[in-house]
Amino acid sequence: MKTAALFKRVDSLRAQADAQRPLTGGALERLREYYRVGLTWSSNALEGNSLTLIETKVIVEDGLTVAGKPMRDVLEATGHAVAFDKMIQLAQGKEITEDIIRELHRLFYFAIDAEHAGQYRQEQVFISGSEHKLPSPSQVPKKMAALFRQAPKQRKKLHAVSFASWLHLQLVSIHPFIDGNGRTARLAMNLALVQDGYPVTIIPPIRRAEYIRVLEREHLKRVKRPEDSFEHFIAECAEQALTEYLRLFEE
Repeated sequence: MKTAALFKRVDSLRAQADAQRPLTGGALERLREYYRVGLTWSSNALEGNSLTLIETKVIVEDGLTVAGKPMRDVLEATGHAVAFDKMIQLAQGKEITEDIIRELHRLFYFAIDAEHAGQYRQEQVFISGSEHKLPSPSQVPKKMAALFRQAPKQRKKLHAVSFASWLHLQLVSIHPFIDGNGRTARLAMNLALVQDGYPVTIIPPIRRAEYIRVLEREHLKRVKRPEDSFEHFIAECAEQALTEYLRLFEE
């Protein structure tokens, strides 16, 4: 689908979703738990976490352990669920700041590595298999400050889905933390979307290779058509999220 047609489709689905609101307290709570598990599982799976969707639910919703799974995978699940709760709380407002990004990372990463949780990296890192050269540690604070000076203007100018994809792309381009950058970027993207009235948007793990490929094209400025852009990719995910949201209400 052409990008312009895709955004028209997204806007149409968004209008249908708006017609289902406001939600009752019970429906809202069930929906939150559904997305809490879904986003935690999918975002971690994109980074190689071995937990299944059911195992993630057992850990973050039921508070049980799963035999035979690495402790790191379990901590990623519990940490992401805590960060998700904070993201939903922050979605009541309309603000996304540098401090918010650091707090989302801190909550996700604290049980894994408390020393580096919420702290900008102090060493050079690399993205495996990528030609994109990441900023040096000394450049990170300046680039993050510049990003969040620019963000309010971008938000006013862009479609809500375009802004969310832009924010995600900028964060992974800077890679401000020693680890957990992708998960923090996806939380930030969803914070922007939920603040603007969209449902939580999940990047399916089955599309991992495509996700990595389109990010690489953007990093290296090799996007030749709008349909090859990261914005288009995220709009497809948002379309699917809206379709799923409406299906849940039909059921």
